[in-house]
Amino acid sequence: MNLSCGELFPVIFSVTMAMISYRGREPLGARMWLTVAVFLLLLAGFHVNAQDKTQRDPEQARILTLENAWNQAVQQKDASALKILLAPDLVYVEYDGTLMDKAQYLANVQSPLLEPVRIVNESTSVRIYGAVAVVNGVCRENGVKNGKPYNLRERFTDTWVRRGDSWVCVASESTLIPR
Repeated sequence: MNLSCGELFPVIFSVTMAMISYRGREPLGARMWLTVAVFLLLLAGFHVNAQDKTQRDPEQARILTLENAWNQAVQQKDASALKILLAPDLVYVEYDGTLMDKAQYLANVQSPLLEPVRIVNESTSVRIYGAVAVVNGVCRENGVKNGKPYNLRERFTDTWVRRGDSWVCVASESTLIPR
């Protein structure tokens, strides 16, 4: 059963009031019901908080979509898409410590020596601070590099900035997670 906030609170309030009025007839049972009512009120509070957070941060889904589009663009070596997603002043720090600007990063992605097969993010979280969003997560990537198969697992932090109606990534850093 999926009740909205407007439906959930009156139900819990009515049950609680009925239990309180029943309290004088059977003290032990009434206490149990009162405990259940308090638990339901707390549970409703968590449910409302989760709903409010989703409603309060609609941009989180947009940022995660951009993160996934970035992965797809790298897999497909789509420089046009990457140029849209990445800010002109991008600062990119590779898992091995290599520092790249946007042009260097695009050249790296376009390299014929790099053939990513699959890039997926997991355990991602997005925090939005006005016109800035910070994404933390784990990225799994596998493919062929320099003719040899590779399989990476990296922890990353991406910083996105809203410019006009669009979001662009201004900084990205990843750290290799040892096996």
